[in-house]
Amino acid sequence: MGLFDRFRLDGKTAIVTGGSRGLGRSVALALAEAGADVVITGRHQDTLDKTADEIQAHGRKAGTLETDMGVPETCEAAFHRLLEEHGPIDILVNNVGNRENAEPIQEESLARWQAAMDLNLTSCYLGTRIVGASMIERGEGGRIINISSMNAFISNRGIGGRSYETSKAAVLQFTRAAAADWAPHGITVNAICPGLFMTDVNREWNEKRPEVIQKLVEGIPVGRAGEPDELGPLAVYLASPASGFMTGAGIVIDGGYTLW
Repeated sequence: MGLFDRFRLDGKTAIVTGGSRGLGRSVALALAEAGADVVITGRHQDTLDKTADEIQAHGRKAGTLETDMGVPETCEAAFHRLLEEHGPIDILVNNVGNRENAEPIQEESLARWQAAMDLNLTSCYLGTRIVGASMIERGEGGRIINISSMNAFISNRGIGGRSYETSKAAVLQFTRAAAADWAPHGITVNAICPGLFMTDVNREWNEKRPEVIQKLVEGIPVGRAGEPDELGPLAVYLASPASGFMTGAGIVIDGGYTLW
């Protein structure tokens, strides 16, 4: 097998949660370009359909499921449905997540805290457990990629919503634990820890709180935010045979922000 052949995903099927926009969309398109059929979830059918068309433009099959992965019961049912309708699954990318509030700790309600945990952490746990169990039963290994954050290591300055940092740090540790348990089954479990990427959500943040985005950019050694399509190649590596000896890793891709 040649070097670049080891990055091919022909014959594989991937699930990317939150795959209709932002970093999830970029990951889904990168996996499709590398040869995988891709199933994406999202909250809005119009954006799902648009991204599905882009996946199909790469000559791959595309599936969609409109659902809210932030509701545990709905999330659990969604993963079972995805397996039933699109399985077997070779690659799972638990991408869904967001900082949906910026309140100080003393003002964040228990309900908001729990909602953040369900969106960022519980969805990752459910996907890993349900799809991972199917990989174990199938006996052919698999790849699980969890999208954590550079905020698993640091707390952003000038912004609240610390449930986000907490949940993303938990995603990273859960990744390590699952990797240790499932390595004997040929399943690798790794985390990507992005810094500031100019997704649609962060462009919205830039309109609401431009001082926050500007402060972040000032702290990035490379001098700019990342573009979503810069994350795709890393996801392809972690999904491919090329990464067979890597598991339990948390790879930071942040333009050097966490160096200072």
